[in-house]
Amino acid sequence: MGSNLGVTSRDQDYSAWYNELVEKAGLAEHSATRGCMVIKPHGYAIWELMQRALDDMFKETGHENAYFPLLVPKSFMSREAEHVEGFAKECAVVTHYRLKNAEDGSGVTVDPTAKLEEEYIIRPTSETIIWNTYKGWIQSYRDLPILINQWANVMRWERRTRLFLRTAEFLWQEGHTAHATWDEAEEEARTMLDVYRRFAEDFMAVPVLTGTKSEGEKFAGAEHTYCIEALVQDGRAIQAGTSHHLGQNFAKAFDVKFQNKEGELEHVYATSWGVSTRLIGTVIMAHSDDRGLVLPPRLAPVQVVIVPIGKGEDRDRVIAAADELADKIKTAGWDGVRVRVKVDKREKESPGFKFNDWELKGACVRVELGPRDLDSGACPAAIRHREGKETVALADLPSYVNQALTGMQSDLYAAAMERRVASTQRVDTWAEFEKVFEGEGGAGFVLAHWDGTTETEDAIAEKTKATIRCIPLNPLEPGDDEPGVCVLTGKPSKQRVVFARAY
Repeated sequence: MGSNLGVTSRDQDYSAWYNELVEKAGLAEHSATRGCMVIKPHGYAIWELMQRALDDMFKETGHENAYFPLLVPKSFMSREAEHVEGFAKECAVVTHYRLKNAEDGSGVTVDPTAKLEEEYIIRPTSETIIWNTYKGWIQSYRDLPILINQWANVMRWERRTRLFLRTAEFLWQEGHTAHATWDEAEEEARTMLDVYRRFAEDFMAVPVLTGTKSEGEKFAGAEHTYCIEALVQDGRAIQAGTSHHLGQNFAKAFDVKFQNKEGELEHVYATSWGVSTRLIGTVIMAHSDDRGLVLPPRLAPVQVVIVPIGKGEDRDRVIAAADELADKIKTAGWDGVRVRVKVDKREKESPGFKFNDWELKGACVRVELGPRDLDSGACPAAIRHREGKETVALADLPSYVNQALTGMQSDLYAAAMERRVASTQRVDTWAEFEKVFEGEGGAGFVLAHWDGTTETEDAIAEKTKATIRCIPLNPLEPGDDEPGVCVLTGKPSKQRVVFARAY
């Protein structure tokens, strides 16, 4: 098939294809602020659908939403040594609180007399200010657990950016919970990992691996980090979500103690967990094609588009029928909610342009409606991820749409799983490992033994640009969790771990 994007196909240049698609489908664009993006309405609509689904899942597991300040006192970042070291190079710092007109008339300048006594960090993540706050909320075991989520923006000073996948400012949610015991915090971290897994698979139609991060890849300040890892069409991995067991590290840093049931004081246990707008990039890279976006129906802003065809009186009649048909489809519903239907009433664009435009923007089902179709009682319909069209009786369109959306959601997951299986391999020698990662592209998931040291992990990454994506919680195949020898050093290895090149 040709490309609606006009320049690059996935096979020619996957990176250029992605960048073009994000901009031409009207999802996002680069802004005047270096490294930051403007999320356009069509892209933000995807985020809203993600947010709505995740928020429901969080609340079903007992969490509440709150909001904490954007600016974090610099001294807070110094409280937890590993944490500050992990984020120090990514922090944006506010040093002054006022501007003034320049004396030479060139514009505004920073007022040197308005220097802050203590600088503020624009939050790269909120553990420090939240734990300083929790200190005032927690005195007794009766105050626990605290199960809070925040929807917010954060800033990490990225030099190399890619829309949605890696930008200096991005949107996310961050959960921050406090518990009386290590086991309760561990249960929370695992629960939220499973929430992320279910969201990725059930809504994004993306199969993910669940596992723990290595010491070198874990969150700065965590005891251990759980993650979900996705594989996209070019064979690269994307870290799609993380859930961290923080132990007592932040409670000790901010002296957050509680009186337990025995009347003794002890530090609370903590978790944090988050996903971000990089999930939009993951969905695009997992499913889309050279004709444009392919979106799983549960996250598609427009699930059905009806394109009226006709001029003059015919056009008026067709539009009236299209509106009536849209209401019937909406009311029939799918997946427990009203179907998101758009009647494209634009006058300047031709039907052919509209067909291509909605294919580019990822409408799941396209219905073409003209005067002849009204007379015959049937019209052409196309499902985005399939080739060709089929003729559907107008009376049957609501049930046709229902079946089409159900089938598409299932088909996209099955296709992504089939690609992942085909792109997963096991290697046992360094020669095999190097051969798999020849060239610059993605190589899928590679399961290999590793001796457990950061030195070996760093050496492998330096030689091949492949990193340990996760230590799987469950073996992908029998034997993956059995001991062996490290693919690089030949030293003992507890189990195979997952390597890949990642975004």
